[in-house]
Amino acid sequence: MRIPIMLLALMVSTAAQAAEYMEKTPFQLSRAFSPGVVTSGGITVWVAGQTATQDNQGANIANNFEAQVKQVFSQIDAVLKRAGGSLDNVVAMTVFIKESRYGDRFVEMRKDFFKNGNYPGSALITVTNFARPGIEIEIQAIGPRRRTSVAALRETAPRAPPPTP
Repeated sequence: MRIPIMLLALMVSTAAQAAEYMEKTPFQLSRAFSPGVVTSGGITVWVAGQTATQDNQGANIANNFEAQVKQVFSQIDAVLKRAGGSLDNVVAMTVFIKESRYGDRFVEMRKDFFKNGNYPGSALITVTNFARPGIEIEIQAIGPRRRTSVAALRETAPRAPPPTP
């Protein structure tokens, strides 16, 4: 009976260490979410859904789709930079828009944020509304903590010991 309890304690301890929750602003604390969570051995950053009704200068951008797209991408980049990555390395995103008429415009604007042509895997979903008035778009993103090539990952990956004869 003692071994299963010790094993369970070890599993819970390991799971708790498997995720690093980024520091939260007072707003994020009041809404009970983390701006990002780092997992997979410290490589993957899961960015919370980002919305905006104010830009970085504090100007009101409620109900302004294009201004919100720019601001939300800025916020995603900031979260990833805090974790050691950047917007350039986003590998997947889920985009929620309030009106389907914004779909084509969003796709054109997204090209400006990924000039190298390495576009993330993406879903573009139309919703009827958001949790707060004035929001036109929300984006969740996933990206690596730092720029790492597949070759570099292979070089640093743990290797299995050679078979014993």
